Amino acid sequence: MEAAASNPASLVVWLGFALAFVLGFVANKTNFCTMGAVSDVVNMGDWGRMRAWLLAIAVAMIGTNAMVAMGYLDLTKTIYTTPNFTWLAYIVGGLCFGVGMTLASGCANKTLVRVGGGNLKSVVVFLFLGYSALVTLKGIFGAFRVGYLQAEAVTHNFGGSQTIPYLAEGLFGFDHKTLHLAITAVIAGGILIFCFKDKEFRGHWDNVLAGLVIGAIVTAGWYVTGKLGFGEDPDTLEMTFFGTNSHLAESMSFVAPISYTMDLWAYWTDVNTVVTFGIATVFGTGIGSFVYALITKSFRWEGFTSPQDMFRHIIGATLMGFGGVTAMGCTIGQGITGVSTLSLGSFIAFLSIVAGAAATMKIQYYMMMRDA
Repeated sequence: MEAAASNPASLVVWLGFALAFVLGFVANKTNFCTMGAVSDVVNMGDWGRMRAWLLAIAVAMIGTNAMVAMGYLDLTKTIYTTPNFTWLAYIVGGLCFGVGMTLASGCANKTLVRVGGGNLKSVVVFLFLGYSALVTLKGIFGAFRVGYLQAEAVTHNFGGSQTIPYLAEGLFGFDHKTLHLAITAVIAGGILIFCFKDKEFRGHWDNVLAGLVIGAIVTAGWYVTGKLGFGEDPDTLEMTFFGTNSHLAESMSFVAPISYTMDLWAYWTDVNTVVTFGIATVFGTGIGSFVYALITKSFRWEGFTSPQDMFRHIIGATLMGFGGVTAMGCTIGQGITGVSTLSLGSFIAFLSIVAGAAATMKIQYYMMMRDA
């Protein structure tokens, strides 16, 4: 640990692993699942797990913007707040991810949690999701993403940032810092009221625990990379963010990090390929879930029920990999981490993911009833 403290990149990686370990442990314990949250609402009208997701968003939003107010985090140094507003990519990527996570029985985070619990179906999802994400980042899918979904014709440049406070400042001329705190208070406060006004949710400790802990972990992730990992590069003498793939401040997100993990395995002997914060969170989440499964003796091997079941999961995983990279995040990466920055694109991606998942569930229900 002393060596890690003297090396910012190493410190960021180890702390990322520790945070993700807790996330995986708690997500397994509480059955936190964003796909399940949408399914509960669509199929049963149960908002319990959706409120847990929303609570995590509110906690992360408050924590993240409190750090901004205290000068611990510069939100302009993240992938979410870029002035390039690629609206079509957010929508198409979000819809694809929502459809994919429904077919694959869970989002990227849930996939890692299930791998830790012994689910062999999720191992297959992990591999296809990772490869799909990799070729969307810098392969054949990437050419389509950049050439069409992020083309100049479908991209609007806001000039400074795409965060809601920045856009509101341009519209109304109010002080940016004041607007930032006010908008955070309004949105996060509204979410908290919606969550805790429900008596059943207040009495469901697992949902409350999941929301509070996961929101706090996202906040801590921003602090680790944005504060502890920010410093002067001894080689270039320029200020940089150590230990992240983007060389910017990052927090919890799982689609691109799974592809970085596969890239690391493929080019292990390449000295330029190293473990980063994102890669560490992939391992941390899976191992945290595995430890919980061992402690509670809930570890169970689980496989596919039929070739058709396997095919659905492969298609879903491929859509998640493409959609997660195209939308610049998953249900955690955009749905909590991105939204915590108050980025307009993150809200659009989040809503698109939910819409894609909900529509797929409705279609599945219709087909099931038709066949019955």
